[in-house]
Amino acid sequence: MSEEKPVAPTSEEVPGASGPQKRPQSILFACSMNTVRSPMAEAMARHLFGREIYIASAGVRGGEPDGFAVAAMDEIGIDMSRHRPHTFEDLEDSGFDMIVTLSPEAHHRALEFTRTMAVDVVYWPTMDPTAVQGARENILEAYRGVRDGLQKKIKDLLDWRPMGGL
Repeated sequence: MSEEKPVAPTSEEVPGASGPQKRPQSILFACSMNTVRSPMAEAMARHLFGREIYIASAGVRGGEPDGFAVAAMDEIGIDMSRHRPHTFEDLEDSGFDMIVTLSPEAHHRALEFTRTMAVDVVYWPTMDPTAVQGARENILEAYRGVRDGLQKKIKDLLDWRPMGGL
């Protein structure tokens, strides 16, 4: 199976935006504990865009690494095993062009964090798969759903196209 690599788009306008809007050069993904949703989004965006865009993630509160998130990302060839959760306070840099929030709690924190900055804060309501109970396969399926939904939104937001795509 060949790995898809991004191709630099001919235009850096963000699709779906009202009027021309440049692709952000730095993005922070934020959720409640930086253990599932935001690190999945961070790993996915880094995989797709490499060093073309600065990508980071943070949580409102700290948490512990999540094995189901690691397993779901591993299924698509992205290693998230070295991710260590951290909070907004742990960020070394706060100069982001865009913050994508994935939980209501993170959205409120991001608005507070950026109240004196010119930063786009975008809310992508994203289910918390840790709430799913039952058999391991049912739980993993919830994580896959989050992963696949984030992947589509990231590709759409940043106008990603596989190599050879015109």
